[in-house]
Amino acid sequence: MAEYQANPTKTAGQDARVLESAQHVYLLGLDIHNFTMDETLLAIAEIVERRKFAFAVTPNVDHTMKLRKNAKFRELYAKAGLVVADGMPLIWAAKLLGTPLKERISGADLFDRTCAMAAQNGYSVFLLGGSPGAAPRACEKLHTLFPDLKIAGWDCPPYGFARDEQQNKAIQKKIRDSRADILFVGLGAPLQEEWMCEYGEGSGAVFAIGVGVSFSFMGGVIKRAPLWMQRGGLEWLWRLLKEPRRLWKRYLVEALPFFGMLLHAMLKRATPQRQA
Repeated sequence: MAEYQANPTKTAGQDARVLESAQHVYLLGLDIHNFTMDETLLAIAEIVERRKFAFAVTPNVDHTMKLRKNAKFRELYAKAGLVVADGMPLIWAAKLLGTPLKERISGADLFDRTCAMAAQNGYSVFLLGGSPGAAPRACEKLHTLFPDLKIAGWDCPPYGFARDEQQNKAIQKKIRDSRADILFVGLGAPLQEEWMCEYGEGSGAVFAIGVGVSFSFMGGVIKRAPLWMQRGGLEWLWRLLKEPRRLWKRYLVEALPFFGMLLHAMLKRATPQRQA
């Protein structure tokens, strides 16, 4: 079982202005907040305390490739209030290009740690999406790990719901009626980011974040990679071995241009700039 350390707390009226003072790293078309995990949690608490809606994205190689091809995805990324790097290739790329990031902020780890911080600060959370059965099982585990966590509710809408405006409005109302502060959206990219951008503010939550398969990890539906694989940047391989039919194209085909982009950026950086 994972250990959950005490998280930075944020009291009402306290304003650390973490986001305003943040350093940024510009990497292969991404504008990333250069935060540690603790700084990320402080930023989330700051957003919740301000009571003005914002959503977060956690770019990885898959997101980087989607940004190249999908104009809508680029537009919603530009609207995100918090952008932190999920994926060791981005950490390695930033270091190779001379603009190192402080830490990898895995979406699954951020889900766990945000729940711990929410329990400490008295924030309520809502879980939207996930595979069938994953969200309620995750809620059960969260109750065990964080007895003080206020779980406002969960919803696992049927496949294709995002194309039904009536269903989306009903989900918005359910979240709004729950009075949740933090909304976790586990729908996979780019659907979760699109839903947060389009419907997040109307849900009444003040902070939303896409967390992919984190509900399945927390609920034990999918076993997460061993820690040594996570730290070694091999979590993608673990997931590929677990779900080859679903993930082979993402990891073995669609991700390949990322390394070409990185090589191009490295060569450009190494080439002396001509003086005007």
